[in-house]
Amino acid sequence: MNEALESLQARLQHRFRDPALLELALTHPSVINESPAGRESNQRLEFLGDAVLQLLLAEELFTRYPAEREGLLSKRRSLLVNQRFLAHLARETGLDQCLHLGRSENKTGGRSRPSVLSDAFEAVVGAIYLDSDLTTVRRVLMTVYGDLDQRLEGLLPTDNPKGQLQEKVQPEHGNDALSYEVVRITGEDHLREYEVVVRLLDRIVGTGTGTSKQTAEEAAARAALETLKT
Repeated sequence: MNEALESLQARLQHRFRDPALLELALTHPSVINESPAGRESNQRLEFLGDAVLQLLLAEELFTRYPAEREGLLSKRRSLLVNQRFLAHLARETGLDQCLHLGRSENKTGGRSRPSVLSDAFEAVVGAIYLDSDLTTVRRVLMTVYGDLDQRLEGLLPTDNPKGQLQEKVQPEHGNDALSYEVVRITGEDHLREYEVVVRLLDRIVGTGTGTSKQTAEEAAARAALETLKT
């Protein structure tokens, strides 16, 4: 086994009992297109790995954030499994240097293409599952992802009060329970100040002001979040 594969296994903290599974997980379909005889690509392992990854991250988030609603849990998981982030993890682990690509795919930048990298990462997850068990895959993923709170802090929008308010009220009141209304505009054209109220059904739950309608709505949403805490 070459040095790049040894390094990849060290970073994953998993040594394959069946190295052929790892080789298969790293084999892009372009290899098969150029020399199809007796070869298989990583597509089936990608299918399996995607399901395993979704399950284990859902379980981890469910346990880690016991008070969070389904909407935000789903958002967190989607950030952790989207193509761009999985490609980032593939580069971090050195997986990109281990890929088996067809000549044309390699020449056209396949080794750095996010779709190729994310697919291969999922395939490696599937390969680890077949080589071991869910407990091992969970350990590997927590090693690769590291501090999930820190990862998510860099991925989640830093301030989205309207979205947070919507997620808070949606389970009980539905999608259309919130409405925003501009109730006052003051100042000259270049110094306008907007006052906005947000209603939950027919009840005003927050008021905010800002130099644009958008910032006033955000301020009202923040006020509503405070109101609904009590």
